[in-house]
Amino acid sequence: MNVMKKTLAGLLAALCLGAVGTAWADYPDHPVRVVIPYPPGAAGDIIFRILQPELSRELGQTVITDYKTGAGGNIGTQMVARSKPDGYTLLFSATNNFVINQFLYKSMGYDPFKDLYVINKVADAAALVYVNGQLPVNNMAEFRDYVQQHKGLVNYGTPGAGTTPELSAWKLSEALEGDMLGIHYRGSAPGIQALLSNEVQMFVSSYGLGAAFLPEGRLKALAVALPERFPALPDVPTMEELGYKDVIISNWWALAVPAGTDKEIVSKIEGALEKVLADPVIRGKLLDQGYLLSKVSADEFRAGLPAEADYWHDIVKKAGISLD
Repeated sequence: MNVMKKTLAGLLAALCLGAVGTAWADYPDHPVRVVIPYPPGAAGDIIFRILQPELSRELGQTVITDYKTGAGGNIGTQMVARSKPDGYTLLFSATNNFVINQFLYKSMGYDPFKDLYVINKVADAAALVYVNGQLPVNNMAEFRDYVQQHKGLVNYGTPGAGTTPELSAWKLSEALEGDMLGIHYRGSAPGIQALLSNEVQMFVSSYGLGAAFLPEGRLKALAVALPERFPALPDVPTMEELGYKDVIISNWWALAVPAGTDKEIVSKIEGALEKVLADPVIRGKLLDQGYLLSKVSADEFRAGLPAEADYWHDIVKKAGISLD
């Protein structure tokens, strides 16, 4: 009898192990949902539309996007953090939802370091300092003189309170010592329109949203926040060249899954993403929109997140921003 019980127990254990093995071996066997916690047409949507067809091909299943906006991206991010960790609900989101929002909101409903596992950073956005084309300035030094001569009269726009561009613009305003006033908009697109109409005189945004207005002079690009000059705008200096290192930080986008997702599933997703990002056609499309692929490994990126969170925590404290 004991022998029979042991045999049955062994068979059950083997069946269970087989079921677990099959769970990841067959992954994915139905469509994978990627939640973007920002609206269609925003940076995350632009980037992921480029990746989506090839990621579907590499995974062998349809990858669908689901836009869950609100609360600075917290609503969609929380939904993913609370989802079943089976690899069928992923998050594609920006800097804020991984290393900034926890310092802006008293309660987000999730802890990015405990409830999410980051697959890897996908791309950095080339953040540019745009000014209205009618402004009598052509470089950062002239802009600094202008804002100091017009203290309290120059405005900068932001895509929303607590966003990376808003915190960056606040830091630049402090560095320029011009008492600039920040005006918040519902995203970068309306903010760029406000800049074009001279409702605001400066806006920190991605290359893709403002580049079309540069050739005709409706906007001017004074600087780019990248380690090196952006290939599409070789005459625009970096912030570091101008002596403003770390004043403006580029926004980045990363792919993540709920914490506790099977490591074999994570490995499959990471491998598929790596193949997609290695495609020169994909790289070219991203670069055309102003997005540069990450040069760090997944392990390096994950290891650096706590230090990046500390960096933003300090900025949020100095800026005195709270969104609760």
